[in-house]
Amino acid sequence: MRDHKEAVVRMMRQETKLLKRAYEPARLAMKYHPVYHGKIEIAPKVPVNSYDDFAVWYTPGVADPCKDIQAHPEKVFDYTNKWNNVAIVTDGSRVLGLGDIGPEAGLPVMEGKSLLFKYLGGVDAFPICLGTKDPEQIMNAVRWLQPSFGGINLEDIAQPKCFDILDTLRKDMPIPVWHDDQQGTGTVVCAGLMNALKIVGKKMSEAQICMLGAGAANIAIARIIIAAGVTPGNILMVDSKGILSKDRTDLKEKNPVKWNMCLITNKENRNGDLKEAMKGIDAIIAMSQPGPGTISRDYVKLMNTDPIVFACANPIPEIWPWEAEEAGARIVATGRSDFPNQVNNSLGFPGIFRGTLDARAKTITDEMCIAAARELAKIAEEKGLQEDYIIPYMSEWEVYPREAAAVGLAAVSQGIARLKLNKRQFLERAETIISKSRRTADLLMKRGVIKNMPLGSLRSNAGKRRRPSSSRRGGRTRLASTR
Repeated sequence: MRDHKEAVVRMMRQETKLLKRAYEPARLAMKYHPVYHGKIEIAPKVPVNSYDDFAVWYTPGVADPCKDIQAHPEKVFDYTNKWNNVAIVTDGSRVLGLGDIGPEAGLPVMEGKSLLFKYLGGVDAFPICLGTKDPEQIMNAVRWLQPSFGGINLEDIAQPKCFDILDTLRKDMPIPVWHDDQQGTGTVVCAGLMNALKIVGKKMSEAQICMLGAGAANIAIARIIIAAGVTPGNILMVDSKGILSKDRTDLKEKNPVKWNMCLITNKENRNGDLKEAMKGIDAIIAMSQPGPGTISRDYVKLMNTDPIVFACANPIPEIWPWEAEEAGARIVATGRSDFPNQVNNSLGFPGIFRGTLDARAKTITDEMCIAAARELAKIAEEKGLQEDYIIPYMSEWEVYPREAAAVGLAAVSQGIARLKLNKRQFLERAETIISKSRRTADLLMKRGVIKNMPLGSLRSNAGKRRRPSSSRRGGRTRLASTR
């Protein structure tokens, strides 16, 4: 009895420690956001040795490039930063796990996204928070913005309108438009699922998969993992009213995208709630309400042997990783950087856009996303897969140029690239651009132009967990300091 009580006390202390760690980023975010008054700013990229140089960069010299672009519109990519500019467009109607908080409240998220774009992918991304929720107005705003940008990243737009906005703009626009909550999430989850199934010795085509949440993220994930080899009928998708099945005829008119999932998934036409859906499945991919407690430990026990749990809600996963493991999960992934196996969009969009922009691709296809997913999975496999390492870390710098090269090659093979480079050229181009971005940030920090956080940086426990040895990474852990 005494040993049991001591074990319970130890477990409670461990949970308290883990909970404190999980909430630490939020505490520091509230301290530091007011200190810096934003996370991004514009900096010059041309030399200004004297005021006379403005005659080259502005009037009168700039007139000649303007006239050349007028005569040859494609030269805008050569004379301006359009080739590397991305607009992050949102109406703030579905931000993180916070819901419809509006464009102003969504701005900190979009600035953070811009920071990740620049540091991880060398992409100049600008937050554009629109004061409208009307789909037509959003689409018109994007159309009006396109002359200044080489790509559009739609972000945190509620469903079902996000589907129509994306599909319409992809057809209309001469530059790539994508919705990161759909294609970006699908890419990274697909990569993680590929490797998780390898570890447990199960085939993509045979895996039984439950998907909790039927929003933009999970519907896009379903589309991409099906294209990558998952059998549609082996998927059980669950929304707030239960399992999607052919009996959910209410969705025919109300939500045609969901209705299509009813038609192609759930070959047994199973009905019921999440508990019913989790019986005898191999993996659950949750993109639903933030937890903890959205997924019960008891439900995890209903899964097949070697269960795989992807609890990806932010900021709090649907089930805490340690709870899933105690219930028998062999592999657990979340969307957070402070736990192992972060299946987060940050592993996808910087490299995918880098490759897309470098190829000057006209769109971003599912095939380009799958190419990125396979490269992500390959990088982790080369370093040695383990239960707590199914996908690379953000700190593994080679992820982004390799991903970019894979995406660029896919664009070329599909005939949608304006620049037809080979693998080595794509890789070298991406390495050069990303290296410059990180070295610039390092230099500004060393010189004190970017001031250090008053109380120091958050040192994620993820950095202390098992990572591949430096020899298997080629000795390169930080791009900025090694190139």
